[in-house]
Amino acid sequence: MKLLVAFALVVVAASAAPQGHQEDVLLVKETPSDNIGVGHYNYGYELSNGQAHQESAELLNAGTENESLAVRGSFTWVDPQTNVRYTVNYVADENGFQPQGDHIPA
Repeated sequence: MKLLVAFALVVVAASAAPQGHQEDVLLVKETPSDNIGVGHYNYGYELSNGQAHQESAELLNAGTENESLAVRGSFTWVDPQTNVRYTVNYVADENGFQPQGDHIPA
């Protein structure tokens, strides 16, 4: 389920990318993943077009019936028509996906 949420975030970020004229997008910064499949992960990147994503997760209640991931992260993109930068900070845990951003109604 949590993997599905993470995949949905990537799809949302990708769909926010400019359509039509495609320029070369370069990797500006990368936080190497420390995912070794045990207990947690962390990764991040920033692209030359202003798009970025950082995420980390911690395994909660390991080995129990209530085992789950607590995920925290953010993703950013620049609207190509208005040149406005948008950032969504989020938590995804036992309480569901909880996004926050200046452009998201409270």
